[in-house]
Amino acid sequence: MASEATLNTKDQKYFVPEPSAWPFMMTISMFVFMIGFASWLNDAEIGKYIFGIGLVMILAMSFIWFRGVVNESLGGSYRVWEDKTFRWSMSWFIFSEVMFFAAFFGALYYARVLSVPWLSGEGSEFSTNEYLWKGFEAAWPTNGPESVGGEFQTIPAWGVPFLNTIILVVSGITFEIAHHMLKEGKRGVCLAFMGLTVALGCLFLFFQAEEYILAYQQLNLTLGSGIYGSTFFMLTGFHGAHVTLGTLMLAIITLRIAKGHFKPTDDSHFAFESVGWYWHFVDVVWIGLFVFVYVV
Repeated sequence: MASEATLNTKDQKYFVPEPSAWPFMMTISMFVFMIGFASWLNDAEIGKYIFGIGLVMILAMSFIWFRGVVNESLGGSYRVWEDKTFRWSMSWFIFSEVMFFAAFFGALYYARVLSVPWLSGEGSEFSTNEYLWKGFEAAWPTNGPESVGGEFQTIPAWGVPFLNTIILVVSGITFEIAHHMLKEGKRGVCLAFMGLTVALGCLFLFFQAEEYILAYQQLNLTLGSGIYGSTFFMLTGFHGAHVTLGTLMLAIITLRIAKGHFKPTDDSHFAFESVGWYWHFVDVVWIGLFVFVYVV
């Protein structure tokens, strides 16, 4: 059972859940997941197994924890005050994600606009080029003065990346149509457009995987391809992870709609709306990636 804390209103109380072990268990799961991921990237054979265990733990904890949250919602525990709290919390979470990707775009800017020109001797850095990297000329893309990883080719912007841009933009539109259908009480149409949105998310991930396979097997573009390879896979890889999470969230919300958890008469569909906020954020980040990683 959960306790309730009285607010400064006569007839409204704020729902406070009982202390739970699930957030701690989720932290442990994510720690195992990241240890496995880092080990795998560094060619440790056991890394992929630890990664798999961590992934299963995260999925299990997510199901158990969020099932409890859904039951609280269906039980009427969340009202106006809780809704406001959730909206503020999600807003700050999205802001933290903006800062997360801003750091990566900043790294790309530093490498491309500042670091590479310095190594070539631009401005006051003549001695750097003359004594350390003589003959190195600034260019982008580059794998640096030592040609780390060997010669490579880049992914053409107007092929799969442009197609993926269209896919994500369209998925944002289909989600908004689904939202309007939900508010109008047309659950069947809403489910159709939500299913389409999930399918578009999966299609994006399929093409992203195909792009990575092409990069590794035919273009010699890998994580080991110097500064370009590092920034390329860092930005697109983390974005792909966010798309994966977003697609999973969309699928869960679609199942909840099918079970009748959201009704047109409800004052708030915040669980639905929060997934939309996240998905639109993922769309906007991709547009930035497409412009600054693939095109410019």
